[in-house]
Amino acid sequence: MIASRRPRAALLAVALGTALGGLAYAPAPAQAQAKPAGTDIVIPYEEFTLPNGLRVIVHTDRKAPIVAVNVWYHVGSKNEQPGRTGFAHLFEHLMFQGSENHKGEFFEPFELVGATDQNGTTNQDRTNYFQNVPTTALDMALWMESDRMGHLLGAIDQKALDEQRGVVQNEKRQGENQPYGRRIYTKIFEALYPPGHPYSWQTIGSMADLDAATLDDVKTWFRSWYGPNNAVLVLAGDIDLKTAKEKVTRYFGDIPASATLADMPANIPSRAQDTRETVPDRVPQVRIYRAWPVAEMGTPDATQLELFSQILGGSASSRLDARLVHGDKIADQVSTMPWLSEIAGTFIVSATVKDGVDPAKVEKVLDEEIQRLISEGPTAEEVEQARTYSRAGFVRGIERIGGFGGKSDVLASCTVYQGKPDCYRDELKELMNATPASVQAVARKWLGKGSHTLVVQPSDKPLSSLPETVLAAPATQPAQIPAVDPKFKTVKTDVDRSAGVPKTSAFPDLKFPALHRARLSNGMEVVLAERRETPVVQVSVQFPGGYTADVGKKLGTASFTMQMLDEGAGDYSALQFAARKEALGAELSTGAGLDSASVGLSALSDKLPESLDLLADVLRRPTFDGGEIERVRATWIAGIKQEKARPQTAALRVMPPLLYGQGHPYAIPFTGSGTEASIASLTREDLTAFHRDWLQPDKARIIVVGDATLAQIVPLLEARLGDWKTAPNAPVLPGVPTVAKPNAPRVFLIDQPGAIQSNIYVGQLIPPTGDKGTIDFDFANGVLGGQFSSRLNMNLREDKHWAYGSYSGASNTLGQRPWFAQAAVQSDKTVDSVKELKSEITRFASGEAPASDAEVTKIRASNTLELPGAYETAAAVMGQITSNLRYGRPDDYILTYKARNEAITSKDVSAAAKTLEPNALTYVVVGDLAKIEQPIRELKIGEVTTLDADGKPVTAGKK
Repeated sequence: MIASRRPRAALLAVALGTALGGLAYAPAPAQAQAKPAGTDIVIPYEEFTLPNGLRVIVHTDRKAPIVAVNVWYHVGSKNEQPGRTGFAHLFEHLMFQGSENHKGEFFEPFELVGATDQNGTTNQDRTNYFQNVPTTALDMALWMESDRMGHLLGAIDQKALDEQRGVVQNEKRQGENQPYGRRIYTKIFEALYPPGHPYSWQTIGSMADLDAATLDDVKTWFRSWYGPNNAVLVLAGDIDLKTAKEKVTRYFGDIPASATLADMPANIPSRAQDTRETVPDRVPQVRIYRAWPVAEMGTPDATQLELFSQILGGSASSRLDARLVHGDKIADQVSTMPWLSEIAGTFIVSATVKDGVDPAKVEKVLDEEIQRLISEGPTAEEVEQARTYSRAGFVRGIERIGGFGGKSDVLASCTVYQGKPDCYRDELKELMNATPASVQAVARKWLGKGSHTLVVQPSDKPLSSLPETVLAAPATQPAQIPAVDPKFKTVKTDVDRSAGVPKTSAFPDLKFPALHRARLSNGMEVVLAERRETPVVQVSVQFPGGYTADVGKKLGTASFTMQMLDEGAGDYSALQFAARKEALGAELSTGAGLDSASVGLSALSDKLPESLDLLADVLRRPTFDGGEIERVRATWIAGIKQEKARPQTAALRVMPPLLYGQGHPYAIPFTGSGTEASIASLTREDLTAFHRDWLQPDKARIIVVGDATLAQIVPLLEARLGDWKTAPNAPVLPGVPTVAKPNAPRVFLIDQPGAIQSNIYVGQLIPPTGDKGTIDFDFANGVLGGQFSSRLNMNLREDKHWAYGSYSGASNTLGQRPWFAQAAVQSDKTVDSVKELKSEITRFASGEAPASDAEVTKIRASNTLELPGAYETAAAVMGQITSNLRYGRPDDYILTYKARNEAITSKDVSAAAKTLEPNALTYVVVGDLAKIEQPIRELKIGEVTTLDADGKPVTAGKK
């Protein structure tokens, strides 16, 4: 998996807040001058280094019985050479194959212990692998990580290389087969960084270099750099230094070092002139990108640039949003991103031009706003607002120990890139001490001459059809293996790897927080789960209805109305509301789904009353300003066009009416966006009517999770919502009708000319979430397509390597659930992939290929053993409570779920599998019909119909 380079501010936001979960505060003397808030935040850690060079960082956090295991190799695509690009990422994939002492997929032992947040990523500067495991499974996790570090090469053969090469190439195709896809950044980096610069090629590599990679090439790459002396291991969670030393030494101590990879100095290109390029793509709108090479991560300038980015285009109240989106209304979307890497940074600004607007005008205004902010500098209020926004992000990262941006991630990042696990403290200090003058000075220094502008023009020709730039001919001579660093030594251990992976025999108990209940005077139910570890309160107000309330109305009314709730509310205009929210460090979300509408708030504990004021404004006093309605409408319709241009969302737009039939409450694009015609016809009266009729407080539930007690939260909610009454004669939700399944398979095709992949969706309706067989069906789906090692993915990805991934699953709904299996496959394997999907589903459903005992054991373990660590975050607790309330489940439903999963047998799985009816399946394939239509028709799966992107049948010759 390619890791996009998140701005360091985002890492800090997670990391520094995370620190509060296991924090050390240095109390100031009573009379001492106050320090800037946040500068005394510390993530406590201890560390040691093995004789072989492996540096180990340990952070103790006992709130959940899990340990995050995070291994970073200081090896990325910048360490490659032209002609051998893509090796670091290819090896990330190879390291998820079996090792010398574990034959099979790397994921398999982890699925058997209920691991969570497991993945691996590669970027320009490093490769990392991470997972959270139950404390009792730590030996297994360390054995697995050490076996692939020290005992991998004997397990890599030509078959494994060919398999993962194919998977990577399909990952590359999938990223390029999107509007504004992966090739955009390829073009930007090739322009900014001269040939031979380590950032001039993309991490995923070129097709030619991947094709040319030999078994000797990849083994040489591994032998050269993947030693313990080029790695950092972070253990965070239910662990202490003594235990870590004992276990890490035992499992990793005998692994020999490799050559030491020398640190690269900063290498920021000096560009005297601006450059530009225009490229075609199958997109509905012009998009403008402008980028500069800037300071590398970890420098004071990089931190200042992140503040500048937030002020310029990083929020809804930013300078670019205020001018281009809200003021002149000439762009539908603007953004800024400081892409900070180890030897250089890249500052990127983008604007999606509103339909019918001259792109030159947008570019001119972009220039004006960038130059105005540089020449005049930001205001003190803007700097403080950006700082507060970042500080709030710090706190929201408080709970996570692993995964992207968790405490282990931040400690590893700081150790690998800066050599000190607490480097974030230096950056936070820089952030807190920033002034308007310092932000202005850094922007003036870096964002002048030397930019590159890339304009993406709508075309019938996809950008992926252009040939890749050849940086160098694929390498043909073997690479030399550098000498091993002699200063590192190994230690003898007693691990007998021939005995296989250590077995985990005991597991932590499942604990779910107690719930507390109250009612406001208007009948609104309040359900609270206390989580006092972090100073954050999450609030979700749930209303029945959602898309279901659109029946007989204009499709998209629910989603559009909910979107408009925070586009001006109370005494605030849209921009004022966004600025006030950011100044409080609050996050507010609105939305609708098939069966519900909701408004969510994440507030800092010390700003809870003021944040609840904003929540009440959104719920009770949205302004529905006419000008804002027209602005959002134009952007919304542009978004629908974007959905139709993207193959995945194109399929999800047409699937619902095919499955449910026109007029059904669920027969709306699953994106919730409606149609261009329906959104164009919406009036202000439609929105005010939906708000009046369907946000019914007497049927609403308020769910609160976080740093609050019932005694604290209820008076605050009562004061703001207690007198809110449901409108007289409010409508009653219609029932969700049951739909008969089709009596024969159906195939629908959507043309995407020039596509290099085909997106295949197979769908069927199954019983509602409230059905007594839901747990059994979801278990059965786990066997078929619910996990990495399930049948669909193992077939199309790991065996055939025709796809980057293939999965299946069903959404939760009050009515019949939509079940989908899907895969994005290389175009020349479309027909074969359809056949494989059909075969896998049919053989499983019919009982011809029933679940094996091993598959049942694996799914049972995964579904039950992950539960003790699954509720580490407030968001996870919130999701479970919301689901229980929506579907009428008891508070202890998770215990029922666990017990049923433990009791399910192979016979039960076979019975549940029969829910899938091969003769009632609906197939939707999005791809280049010039290549795939006739072969699909010749399969004779069922009646074939060609649809346009709106789901309307296409007559011959009018595709």
